[in-house]
Amino acid sequence: MTNETILDALKNVTYPGFTKDIVTFGFVKDVQIQGDKAIISVDITSSAPEVKAQITDDISVELKKLGFLAVDVHITAPQAPKQLSNSVSGKNIAPQVKNFVMVSSGKGGVGKSTTSVNLAIAMAMQGKRVGILDADIYGPNIPRMMGLNGVKPEIQGNKVQPLKAYGVEMMSMGSLMEDGQSLIWRGSMIMKAIEQFLRDILWSELDVLVIDMPPGTGDAQLTLAQSVPVTAGIVVTTPQQVSLDDSKRSLDMFEKLHIPIAGVVENMSGFICPSCDTESDIFGMGTSKEVASSYNTELLAQIPIEPAIRVGGDTGQPITFHNPDSETAKRYQASASNLLAFIDKVNTEGGADNSAVQPTTPPGVSACSTGGVAASTAPAHTKSGGGCGCN
Repeated sequence: MTNETILDALKNVTYPGFTKDIVTFGFVKDVQIQGDKAIISVDITSSAPEVKAQITDDISVELKKLGFLAVDVHITAPQAPKQLSNSVSGKNIAPQVKNFVMVSSGKGGVGKSTTSVNLAIAMAMQGKRVGILDADIYGPNIPRMMGLNGVKPEIQGNKVQPLKAYGVEMMSMGSLMEDGQSLIWRGSMIMKAIEQFLRDILWSELDVLVIDMPPGTGDAQLTLAQSVPVTAGIVVTTPQQVSLDDSKRSLDMFEKLHIPIAGVVENMSGFICPSCDTESDIFGMGTSKEVASSYNTELLAQIPIEPAIRVGGDTGQPITFHNPDSETAKRYQASASNLLAFIDKVNTEGGADNSAVQPTTPPGVSACSTGGVAASTAPAHTKSGGGCGCN
């Protein structure tokens, strides 16, 4: 009996909730043989006790098939987060979701969708029930990144069943429209679409719903913040100053919408050579720290340029799942752990609250910046015909 024989047998032990085995994931750290006894050391990313129990049982079954009379499994897992009640104030049109994470950027092309996908998968690998909503109406790229490009969702009555890949539920406008079709929508249509994605999708009882927002600070962001209490906001940027300038606007938006800021993700933060694994500073590294600090938050992750990230996004094989031992995957896992800790902190301190950003304009009265609310209380003979209070 050899270690290689044991590892071949352990390839039959799939990680709960996924299709890959614990050997391929790189979770098996040590194998020892002591006569009729096998000792296996495994590191996992989930703190869920049921995951640990299932892996232990499956390893024992496989190794006893090889003739071992005793199997000793040592599993190292992250500390389980505290189970806290999520005290919510304000409006929530998707109450089956415990926590909402808004991923935003000041401009496009900075890797926001890639960040959303890999953070969602990393949290799922850590035992959380996770969904990802592609709310980037004009650039719905997440179906391709999740390996679901061209797959249409199932309709159940007036509701839509989310698609699922890598242990994550997913819905996107890209899954509902024909490939290449353009959307020429006004703000009101975008606002309605955001609400329907939250209300009319059959999301499960999720621990976290990651929401990939359109770039900028517009109608979609405000609609989301008014529809559900957002537990955490993440800003994605690159190290260049032109990107940091736009990122400040996103951070300022989070403050104005009373959304707790989990941190800044700095993409293109260095370059990892695929031939020698050397990391080089080509666009600047760590320039986001000062911006994050000025908004009382932290640099959640520095993600380098690594060819495997691009390949994973184009082929629907995210690096966090398919190359878990890579430096980039480890950074996504670490940032996901920090994000979950931040969510626990927010909930400990009372939970998310969007009551302060609810619209206060009475029904039928325009929220014109010159005094829609004032118009509703003005004497009848002074009101304008439109009811917006402009006159």
